[in-house]
Amino acid sequence: MSAESARRRALAQVVTTLILLVVSILLSGVVVYYSVNLISTRVQTEEIRLSREHVWVNSTGAVGALKIQNLGGRDILIDKMEVRGVEAAWSNVYYYRVPSGTTIAGDFNVTSYSNLIGASVNIDGNTYTQASSDIPLISGGDLLIYVKGPGNVDVNDIGTTVSFSVFTGLSQYITECNVESAT
Repeated sequence: MSAESARRRALAQVVTTLILLVVSILLSGVVVYYSVNLISTRVQTEEIRLSREHVWVNSTGAVGALKIQNLGGRDILIDKMEVRGVEAAWSNVYYYRVPSGTTIAGDFNVTSYSNLIGASVNIDGNTYTQASSDIPLISGGDLLIYVKGPGNVDVNDIGTTVSFSVFTGLSQYITECNVESAT
């Protein structure tokens, strides 16, 4: 065997090894890319926006209100609500599911504790239902919420900041507002 043929064989082994390495790296890259793409398109996230929050108080009691929008790609379940760190009993929570494609103009207008009595309450032509357990909210859906007697808010708290906390299966969402006079 000549020196020239030995050099050719050595070069062929290096080239073959490089080709095998490059092909295996490219194939593993394709598999990883496919897996990440598949998983990321199937995983839908939870995202909630809390807005239009208010707490009104007068000598008869307090009322809290807020709007919850589910902006995420999955349905959620509202497990509990807190105002100023105190959990609101479901019997004190009234909600209205805003129909799809409907916008609610204006602001909340029930500022009196005495207006929230019974299993359902009619406010501005919309029927608010008294909650009895966790509240489901579809993806893209909106809820308008009234909380009767929220937290430990009283007349002395007018002008102070309180927090609303909404708990779901995956997270806690918090917003704040100033306590307003209902009179």
